[in-house]
Amino acid sequence: MEHGLVIDIAVCIIAAWVVAVSCHVARQPLLLAYLAAGYAIGPRGFKWVTDAESIQTISGIGLILLLFMIGLEMDLKKMSSAGKALTVTALAQIVGCFLLGFAFFRWTGFAGNGLEAIYLAVAAAMSSTVIIIKILHDKHELETVSGRITLGVLVLQDLAVILFLAIQPNLKDPSLVALLLAFGKVLLLVGVAYVASRFLLPPVFKAVARQPELVLVGALAWCFAMAGFAGELGLSREMGALVAGVMVSTFPYTLDVVAKVTSIRDFFVTLFFVGLGMSIPSPTLSLLAWTLAFSVFILVSRLVTVFPTLYGLRMGHRVSLVPSINLCQMSELSLVLLTMGAAVGDVSKRSLSVAAFAFAWMAVNSTYAIVKSDQILRNASPWLKRLGLPDVVGSGPVAAPSDAPKRLFILGFSPAASSLLEELTRNRPGLIGELRILDFNPQAIQRLRGLGVDVIYGDIGQPEILLHAGVAGAGIIVCTVPDLLLKGTTNLKLLRQLRNLNPTARIITNAGRLDEVPSLYAAGADYVTIPRMLEAVDLVQLLDAAEKNLLLEKRNRQAGMLENRNEVLA
Repeated sequence: MEHGLVIDIAVCIIAAWVVAVSCHVARQPLLLAYLAAGYAIGPRGFKWVTDAESIQTISGIGLILLLFMIGLEMDLKKMSSAGKALTVTALAQIVGCFLLGFAFFRWTGFAGNGLEAIYLAVAAAMSSTVIIIKILHDKHELETVSGRITLGVLVLQDLAVILFLAIQPNLKDPSLVALLLAFGKVLLLVGVAYVASRFLLPPVFKAVARQPELVLVGALAWCFAMAGFAGELGLSREMGALVAGVMVSTFPYTLDVVAKVTSIRDFFVTLFFVGLGMSIPSPTLSLLAWTLAFSVFILVSRLVTVFPTLYGLRMGHRVSLVPSINLCQMSELSLVLLTMGAAVGDVSKRSLSVAAFAFAWMAVNSTYAIVKSDQILRNASPWLKRLGLPDVVGSGPVAAPSDAPKRLFILGFSPAASSLLEELTRNRPGLIGELRILDFNPQAIQRLRGLGVDVIYGDIGQPEILLHAGVAGAGIIVCTVPDLLLKGTTNLKLLRQLRNLNPTARIITNAGRLDEVPSLYAAGADYVTIPRMLEAVDLVQLLDAAEKNLLLEKRNRQAGMLENRNEVLA
């Protein structure tokens, strides 16, 4: 049996790698490759792995390690510091999608009973952290307002999963006494984990820090010890692994532990999803029809819970719609929860199969939707206005520019623009009255309006917005936003639009690459700033100061510049 298990694991890894290479070339999510590889080598494919016990062992180990790694990557500080818009949106999305899901799965008859409907509703309410973070990172949108809201909702979804795992073993007998007992066990589990991670693990890991293999083995031992302890308490072992990861993630001294354990994450994630792929049945018309219905429900549920909430908070079309698009898929944790339900007989194999197909389908489509979210927004915004939903931000609708012409325009309120505004306030206060800023960050706009700055809410990539804002009468136009952060346009395209609207203005733009500079000048730029060169000049001065032992003097001078500085974007 041991030899058979080793061979089965080898077949799983090789098949996953071969299919993953194909998916990578086709730019598809790797999780789809693992599911496809599992189906191909499983009982319904080439039958290279057919032993049910091997499959269960592979999935069980992968599941525990997957939850441990998810716990390691949770940021409790981000959970506790969630703002109003984030918290309200997350609650509306999680609770709203759960209630809609329960009604949908019961009303359609997809769930065999109320208990299965609960599992399916929770699964449908979760979104994929892996897929979303990867795409937003590639799009350089993690630090945008919509990106931060999306990530905050994902973090609170993870918290909701922890709560569900706490009551999951008692769902068949949901009496008050049983639930209170379950929460008592959870508190005991968390308490033991906290005490051990606070007082026991630090000196142990410090003592073996010079032996990397002992650090890795120790981290895995901690994971499986807490998983076993949770099992002894009558809780799910997966919850014990998740709590173990969360506790280790909260302390700085565990960074090295996290790095070493992360090195084996992909291996066990691969095993879990390959094992899940083996359990997927052959597709039928009925299965595909339910998959489509499941996918449509996820899409609709996100739009009707996230968009109205953010729009009601006066966040504007962009910040209301983009997070709705970002969250339109199922989570890897959804499959984990349904797998756990299937293991105890609460979830049918058909439901698990439909969810796996829906996960794969939504993973592909949501990837394209997130990548094209700016284009979707531009197409949807006019229709939203026709439906009586104007683009609002802050305390009222989009402000119309005053009749008085403005001499200076700042297009896009980037961190560099924030620093520029602070310098103008300190050194050229007279220019503030001649300044107009154009941006679509609702939070920045509210602060700017509070400071008495003339600001217009709008997308600088749209010519009609530029014309509406009055750039045709500007004397000086400045754009400090690099191409990486511009949405739906580039500095070159923007420059050409500005020149068509205002041939005489003096335009200052920026370039992230040296080979972009000639094109910008040819298109009509009066000056092109190159931030990397400015930073290099500053670094040369710092090197000179370091050689002359004058860095302390430079620091004191910097401290004076930072004193009483009140920038909008800190």
